[in-house]
Amino acid sequence: MDTGESYVMSNSNKALAVGGVALLLSSVLMGSSAMATEGYFQNGIGARGKALAGAGVADGRDATSAALNPAGILRAGDEIDFAVSMFSPRRQFEGSGQPGFTPMGKVESNLNLFEIPNMAISKRLPANSFVDAVALSFSGNGGMNTTYPNVSGAGRCPGGPFSSGVFCGGKAGVDLNQLLVSLAFAKQIGNIAIGVAPVLGIQRFQAEGLAAFGAFGASSAPGSLTNNNHDLSFGGGLRAGLEWAVTPSLRLGVAGSTKIYMQDFEDYKGLFAEGGGFDIPANIQAGVAFDVTPSITAMLDYKHIWYSDVASISNPSTNLQLPDGSGLLGLKNGAGFGWKDVDVIKVGVEWRTTPALTLRAGYSYNTQPVQSRDVMFNILAPGVVQNHITAGFGYKMTSKLELEFAGMYAPRTHVVGGELAGFGNPNHKIDLSMEQFEATIGVKYKFD
Repeated sequence: MDTGESYVMSNSNKALAVGGVALLLSSVLMGSSAMATEGYFQNGIGARGKALAGAGVADGRDATSAALNPAGILRAGDEIDFAVSMFSPRRQFEGSGQPGFTPMGKVESNLNLFEIPNMAISKRLPANSFVDAVALSFSGNGGMNTTYPNVSGAGRCPGGPFSSGVFCGGKAGVDLNQLLVSLAFAKQIGNIAIGVAPVLGIQRFQAEGLAAFGAFGASSAPGSLTNNNHDLSFGGGLRAGLEWAVTPSLRLGVAGSTKIYMQDFEDYKGLFAEGGGFDIPANIQAGVAFDVTPSITAMLDYKHIWYSDVASISNPSTNLQLPDGSGLLGLKNGAGFGWKDVDVIKVGVEWRTTPALTLRAGYSYNTQPVQSRDVMFNILAPGVVQNHITAGFGYKMTSKLELEFAGMYAPRTHVVGGELAGFGNPNHKIDLSMEQFEATIGVKYKFD
């Protein structure tokens, strides 16, 4: 076999391998994602990003940069990045005070361990090409994922088919998985790198144990409220960003994503506002990276997520109390989770101690999306954590192969409020809380 044939075979095998990993990644992401950090967005993508608490919009160094700032892939070269996180969210609520619609005492969500992979592959293009680099990335979101046991009604439920469970409808919970696939293009113009990435969104959703809301007249379409298995939806949007090398040691970066417009969940049009609408919110992140020394880089980022632009997420649950009935679940003004926009501050430090070993650490803080008035609905989606402490390292096994690790701890955060008047007892207090643990292992392989 001659050299040309060897090259074709090598690249063919590479493409098949990448395609196989992508298919596996898509399957796993859609089957097990369960994030709940910055609301329900990940606080970092990939082992490097997670170790830095998601900071680094101005300091892209690998293919996974495509999922944050497409401009960052210009420094990645030809490589493939793969990482998998073992994520453990500990979600619970505790009822106290007077009896109500939801249980007294502590109730914990059963499933507490999820695997969350991500993958990216980048390639530099020949000189004088229309763009200088391309990258394909797969990443996920989630977080509206709970599984509460079929706890006894103990006299609080009306009986008959509604005799037990958190909401008197048997085992209760929701499962939301989102897979984001993007194809990034980047170009260097002087000391500014520019990147754009069309994004394909795929999401699936299931809800269980909410039938009592339909029986009590809270849904505009009770047959499309709960227990309808998983429903799929597809959509698209655009991510773009830039990095500006102000000096050799100082870089500024900004990147953002439009809202990703998704098809409605038809099987849950009696639950989500606007007839099953559940778009993925727009977000923006801006930051600075400064090389304190040639081996130490410090990063400071700010991020904003527009949850308020998605009615099913941001509409207050108290809309159920509107006297004209316009707040019924599934309507345009239908009750939602009442989430506010989230602002995030991220700090990260990377120390390249030797040519082989890199140490990383980070911290992020996000404002609270969940309001006290909405704790009853957010039993289903307790995305309440606010602080994230992270650390990790990268170790080059060879000139082409690097192993990475990241760990994250999010201390338990509480939001306390009463049940909805008319659908519960305002004097029944709900203490909603969560803490998180995460370990991520990744591998990078350079082809060039």
